[in-house]
Amino acid sequence: MPLPIPRFHEDARVSQLYLERGAEVTEEALRYVAEHRIRPAREDATRIAAFGIDVQVAFCTPGASLFVPGAVEDTQRALRWLYANLDRVTELVFSLDTHHAYHVFHPSWWRDAEGRPPPPLTAITAADVRSGRWRATRFHEESLAYCEQLEASGRYVLTVWPFHAMLGGLSHALVPSVFEASLFHALVRDMPTHFELKGEHPLTENYSVLSPEVTELKGQQVGAFNTRLFERLMSFDRVYVFGQASSHCVLNTLLDLRRHIEQTDPSKMGRIHILEDAMSPVPAPPLEPLPASLDFPRLAKEALRDFQAAGMRVVRTSDPLEG
Repeated sequence: MPLPIPRFHEDARVSQLYLERGAEVTEEALRYVAEHRIRPAREDATRIAAFGIDVQVAFCTPGASLFVPGAVEDTQRALRWLYANLDRVTELVFSLDTHHAYHVFHPSWWRDAEGRPPPPLTAITAADVRSGRWRATRFHEESLAYCEQLEASGRYVLTVWPFHAMLGGLSHALVPSVFEASLFHALVRDMPTHFELKGEHPLTENYSVLSPEVTELKGQQVGAFNTRLFERLMSFDRVYVFGQASSHCVLNTLLDLRRHIEQTDPSKMGRIHILEDAMSPVPAPPLEPLPASLDFPRLAKEALRDFQAAGMRVVRTSDPLEG
C-alpha cells in the first residue's frame, strides 16, 4: 500500500516560495517513522534512487526567468510519487544547475556591432560570430570555437538564455517543497540527500549532469565526464529520473547515461526508469521558420522514443513500483 502524504505537505505550495520548515518537517518525520515502522534505507534489499534533475526555482517556479510550463504539475506528481514510495526509495540525488553572471550563454557574454547585448532566446551561430554580427565580450576565439563545436554535434546551436540559476541567488535553490521532501526523506530513511552541482565553467553549457556540451576548446579543458556520479547512479538496482527540462538537461543526462551504459554494461540499461509525467520541454522560440534544432518539444518527444527503444523504461508516477 502507498504511504500517506505527510501532514506538512500541500500540493498548492509547490508553486510558492517560502522558507523551509525544518522543525515541522523533523517533528512529522519522527511521528511518521514510528507510525509506519519504516526501516533505514541501508536495509533495503532492492536499492532505488530518485534522480531529480534541476528541480530548482529557476525552472519550476512561476515567474522565474526560465520557468518551464508544466513544471509545477510535474513537481506535484513527482512529490506524490516520492511520498507514496518513501519506504522503498533508498536515496535522493539532485543536480543543481549552477551559473555566474558571465557565461557563454548569458546576454552579458555577447555584444552586437552597436554594443548591445542579445535578447534572451537569441540563437547565435558560428557564422554570426565570424561575420561580426555578434562578438564575445571575453575569450572571443574560444567562444567562436565553442559555437563551431556545438553545431558540429548536431544537437543545438548556441541559445542565449536569460540569467538563471545563479549561485547565491534564490533561483539556484531547490523548489522549497522539494527541499522539504528531501529533508523528510533523509530523516525518515536515515539517508542524506546527494547534491551534484553542474554548469559552473563559463565557456560551455552543461545541460547534462554528467558532462558539458564541449570538453575542450583550443587546447583548454573545460570539462569532463563525471565518472564518479555515473558509478554512483549505476550502483542502484533502479534509478527513477524526473525534473526539468525534458528537452535539455533531462534529455542530455539520459543521452550520457545511455551512451556510457552501452560502453560499460548494456545489461544495466533497464535500470533507468523515466518518469515521463514528471518532466516537460522548453517551449520552442517564436521563430518563423523554426529551425529543427530549436523545436524543443519535438526533440524531447523523439528522444523519449529512442530511450525506450534502447532499453530504458518509460513509466508514469501513477504506476506502482515494480517488485
